Amino acid sequence: MKKILVIDDAEFILESTSTLLKFEGYEVFTAADGIEGVDKAMKCVPDLILCDISMPNLDGYGVLEKLRSSQQTTTTPFIFLTAFTEKSNMRAGMEKGADDFLVKPYTRDELINAIDAQWKKHSQIEKHVQEKVEEVGRNVTYALPHEFRTVLNQVVGSAKYLNSNSNDISADEITELSEDIISSAQRLMRITENFLIYIRMESFSTNYEKRKQLRTFRTDEPGAMIHDIVYMIAQNSDRADDISVEGEFEQLAVEISTESFHKIIDELIDNAIKFSDKGAKIFVRMSVENNFMHISIIDHGRGMSKEQIENIGAYIQFERTIYEQQGVGLGLVISKRIVELHDGVFEISSVEGEGTTISFALPCQSTA
Repeated sequence: MKKILVIDDAEFILESTSTLLKFEGYEVFTAADGIEGVDKAMKCVPDLILCDISMPNLDGYGVLEKLRSSQQTTTTPFIFLTAFTEKSNMRAGMEKGADDFLVKPYTRDELINAIDAQWKKHSQIEKHVQEKVEEVGRNVTYALPHEFRTVLNQVVGSAKYLNSNSNDISADEITELSEDIISSAQRLMRITENFLIYIRMESFSTNYEKRKQLRTFRTDEPGAMIHDIVYMIAQNSDRADDISVEGEFEQLAVEISTESFHKIIDELIDNAIKFSDKGAKIFVRMSVENNFMHISIIDHGRGMSKEQIENIGAYIQFERTIYEQQGVGLGLVISKRIVELHDGVFEISSVEGEGTTISFALPCQSTA
């Protein structure tokens, strides 16, 4: 049985609306003002909320703001009940996160139709979410086993060759094969690490207290760290002449752990190099504005289509059969999730065949 909470300071509205809804088979809870309404919502966790706008102590807008900030009710369908017919009031409510409006006095059919519309909308949302979950599941099913088999086959193949030809193999061949084994093992470690980080980030996304704790960490001198990471990756990839870093900041700290900040930069620089040809320029630009550190990574590589950007998700790789990229496509997703979990902003702009710009911003503070 679905639960509906009705919040209104008019007793006749509460009685008539709750009676009608009970007759329709709903479990109904009522509250005579906004403060009581918020308390009831936290306790009964309704499937839908009907709320008057004009109430003493805490008006409907205040109720909506409090409920949208709670993990329990952040997505609960919310319909305003109002005697106001001015479009400005309705628009203000929608901008604050309301799902619909009912203008008093409303008929039974208007009420039931408004509620049914919300059930239909949220059913479609749930279906879409389920489809995305199934899509991720399919990609996990195919991508991870493929990646692990590929890497392990390389390790086993090299080890077997060493074992079978131990008497005849040269020192140079031993060196080459051992380097292949080390490279494959490192790749396997990165795949495993990214998978575990992604799972951990997703667990944080549904836990408000854990998200708050993330902001208690900080990374001092982030500009210097970016220079160090870029230099190391560029040297290892033989792309030192292709990358330039612009901007340097001292006495600055970003509100994120050093481990997480390193992961973001490492994955994004690695992507920029991986998906652009040697000789193509890559720019890393840093700036500080309004207590946020802004970082942009600009490459002139493959680029992505609008559809690809919109469908960025875990375990999805674009054009794999064409480009045979390594990994399970988690690097970009992990970077985006880490930034968002730290109340930052992450944006992607790209043109196919011309390149990609990844821009993100994280809260920062002066250490002077």
